Amino acid sequence: MKSSSIFRENSEKTERWIVTNMGRLTPLLLSSLCITLFFTGFFVYHQNPFKPISDRQFLSLQPQIDPKCDLFKGHWVPDKRGSLYTNSSCSTIPDSKNCIKQGRPDRDFLSWRWKPDGCDLPRFNPKAFLSMVQGKKMNFIGDSVARNHMESLLCLLSREETPKDIYTDDEDRNRIWYFPNHDFTLSTSWTKFLVAERERRDVNNTGTGLFDLDIGKIDQGWSKDLPNTDIAIISAAHWFFRPIFIHRGDESLGCIYCNLPNMTQITPEEGFKLVYSAFFKHIVECEKCKEDLVTVLRTISPAHFENGTWDTGGSCSRTSPFGENQIDLESNEMKIRTSQIEQLERITKQDHKAKKFAVLDVTKVMMMRPDGHPNGNWGNKWMKGYNDCVHWCLPGPIDAWNEFLMAIIRRLR
Repeated sequence: MKSSSIFRENSEKTERWIVTNMGRLTPLLLSSLCITLFFTGFFVYHQNPFKPISDRQFLSLQPQIDPKCDLFKGHWVPDKRGSLYTNSSCSTIPDSKNCIKQGRPDRDFLSWRWKPDGCDLPRFNPKAFLSMVQGKKMNFIGDSVARNHMESLLCLLSREETPKDIYTDDEDRNRIWYFPNHDFTLSTSWTKFLVAERERRDVNNTGTGLFDLDIGKIDQGWSKDLPNTDIAIISAAHWFFRPIFIHRGDESLGCIYCNLPNMTQITPEEGFKLVYSAFFKHIVECEKCKEDLVTVLRTISPAHFENGTWDTGGSCSRTSPFGENQIDLESNEMKIRTSQIEQLERITKQDHKAKKFAVLDVTKVMMMRPDGHPNGNWGNKWMKGYNDCVHWCLPGPIDAWNEFLMAIIRRLR
């Protein structure tokens, strides 16, 4: 403050001198004096304007969200800015999610953003996100919709830094990407049910589509990597809508969609409770896991088949969002979403050391977006005539999930 006061006093004296002697100064001398005065002001003042902004300062400049604001209660509003990336600017979009490349003619589905009631959800900022997760490992654990979510984040972050593709398995289900400038690892771990599972086989060793789940054991495919994970985004849902026998070790608990005599019938939401209870129990009791492990539950993402199911001609050809009065708040998806959250809430009431939990509640948000799916524009030559109303176009409304994710991570910091 003292240097600032001295600068202002000297500036006033200099200004009076210039006015008094204006006629005596040559234009060149006058220009030199003004330039000197300008730069003296910059460097004598207490803060250097050319000093780089640190990551911590940068994050503090980002829009803050009221922690009391419910991010997931709101509506979709028009936004002509569209997505941060395009189907051609992001080279990692799979053809099956590149709806525009596959011939989708409309673009209006790209011109909406989610607006929570009572606050604003900031637009995704790849620089700020990478600063928050620097040195961390983030894993998306779940089915192909979990992979869809990761692919959206990959495209958004690629606007700031080009990642290295460092691992893929033979079936291209488990992937690892690395952002060297931020020492950030982004990966996916494929699992259909989260817990140990086995598909029943017929006499010809062909899969029958009937599954046995053991909620007493966790799927080792993803759990073996959990001790190295800093942030786990967990989601599994769409494989549960089929006949499934649920066990705990040798104990039979019942079956979903079986209708067999002398067999306890389990509803899908009850099955979700059993599985997610086992999952969260494993997280809490994981002694090898990092104490500050962050686990984000992403609730079930709704499908939008109309006039049939996926194998009976169902489609999703709408080109604009629904309003809240057009969705069914008593739907099976909402019941399953409730059962997922109930298990998380039950666990978080218990002592779980420093581990942190959060909900990325997309169910109701995405029930309003029947226009966001590939439908027939998914380029699957083996399934011509079938439509995809489960996964989401890239770019598309699924990008909002990462705006939610960024807000959640900031709240947990």
